[in-house]
Amino acid sequence: MKVALGNWKDGESMARFLKTIVGSGATVLATTAGLAAFTAWNRKRAEQLVPPEGQFADVKDGRLHYRALGEGAPIVLVHGLGGQLRNFTYALSELLSPHHRLILVDRPGSGYSTYRGDGPCGLAAQAAMIVELIDQLGLDRPLVVGHSLGGAVALAMALGHPGKIGGLALLAPLTQPIEAVPQVFKALDLTSPIARTILAWTLAAPAGRLGAEAANSQVFGPEPVPADFETRGGAALTLRPEAFVAACEDVEAARKEMAGIAARYGELSIPVGIMFAAGDLLLDPSVHGQPTVAAIKGAELKMIDGGHMFPLTQPQVTADWIMERANA
Repeated sequence: MKVALGNWKDGESMARFLKTIVGSGATVLATTAGLAAFTAWNRKRAEQLVPPEGQFADVKDGRLHYRALGEGAPIVLVHGLGGQLRNFTYALSELLSPHHRLILVDRPGSGYSTYRGDGPCGLAAQAAMIVELIDQLGLDRPLVVGHSLGGAVALAMALGHPGKIGGLALLAPLTQPIEAVPQVFKALDLTSPIARTILAWTLAAPAGRLGAEAANSQVFGPEPVPADFETRGGAALTLRPEAFVAACEDVEAARKEMAGIAARYGELSIPVGIMFAAGDLLLDPSVHGQPTVAAIKGAELKMIDGGHMFPLTQPQVTADWIMERANA
């Protein structure tokens, strides 16, 4: 998703921006109401295109939406920033489910999962909620697959809950502190809750729809964007207002928590594998791949050709590697 509209830090600056583009007084109110109405329509449309298709589990700090597929040794799959579980059911799950029991989960705040805990829903908080789901489902030390930001959550699960996770298979993961947010996600770099809410209910949906083609070309590049990514891949849910706010919170959480996570990699004693595509336009393998493997005893790095979304564009290659990691 790309909303190239600036970098607001508070509600007042957001209001000034709205005033500059739509005028003043009644015009501001009318335009804002129109944008909110469009956002509400787009939200309903997204939920009709991509309805919940799994089960719900109540955990301490929220409610998780997940799908359970297949039988065998368990694998838990955690999606990335702005994603949801259809990122995995697009193609990957049908290759893994004949061999493994899969639990595909919407991260708290994403898809149809919700968060109601005290304070922000940071990476450690998300990790704790997913581990609670693992306990509820009676999974014995599953392999956790994390894509992109989901890789950071998977690492937080393993570090914060030793003994609960059997291994990590990380796909194009965020593993190191971020100095600069990738350009395609700049509009999510908001620290003010007021500004996030205003943008979520006014400009995020129309701007996101207008910029979707350019944004997806960055997310998938250098590989092509699947024509049905909006529905089969779940992307329609990304521009709902609650998803936009949650994505902003995820960016803030990554800024605050990644240094502490990375500092503890030496504590990991479970099998860890990282898979990166050399052409990734969002996360640099030389930053988030090689240094992380060097910091984790016994970790391995697998490099392939392609871009950041290879779990969708190269599902067979990805599935084969995950099954290798499941036997590591």
